[in-house]
Amino acid sequence: MSIETPQLLAFYGGLGVDHRDRTIEQVLKLSISAMEDTHDYIQWLFPLDVVSSVTPNAPLVVVACKVAFRSDSTLRANLRRSLDKMLGFYGMKLVRGPTGGEDIARAAFFAKRAPAWLTLGNHNYMRITRMLKSLVLLGQEQLAASLLKCMEALYLEYPQAIGSTTIRYWRNAVPSAATE
Repeated sequence: MSIETPQLLAFYGGLGVDHRDRTIEQVLKLSISAMEDTHDYIQWLFPLDVVSSVTPNAPLVVVACKVAFRSDSTLRANLRRSLDKMLGFYGMKLVRGPTGGEDIARAAFFAKRAPAWLTLGNHNYMRITRMLKSLVLLGQEQLAASLLKCMEALYLEYPQAIGSTTIRYWRNAVPSAATE
């Protein structure tokens, strides 16, 4: 059974804990190795509207959750911090785009991080799909589009590692991309 929306909003608002009694601050302080070895935090940082097969007690995004994330600056700020954390894990970062919006680009340490996840069939590809879907659900379509754009560029450079099935999942996660 999934967690009720109030627990997710409390967690994201810094006033509650996840199913393992971790605050958002504790999750955002996980080390790179802990992030790789732990598989139940991503469902809290990037919740979806379907039950997780890995963590069935993870929170679900319902209408009230969507409304809260679109209207509450603390929730949005913590979602952005979650994105920053995961981007760092992948060797990427948010940057100011040429038109003033936000883009996602490789960080200086990308070459150090890429071998840990940019490999054929890597489970982190599912995490990226989750991130894309969650960003869209929580009203951050522009950030989802920026992440997808970065992933598409990586696919062009590493098609054998990422594969056509993975890029299709990523594109389908961002509705505006699926129609282009």
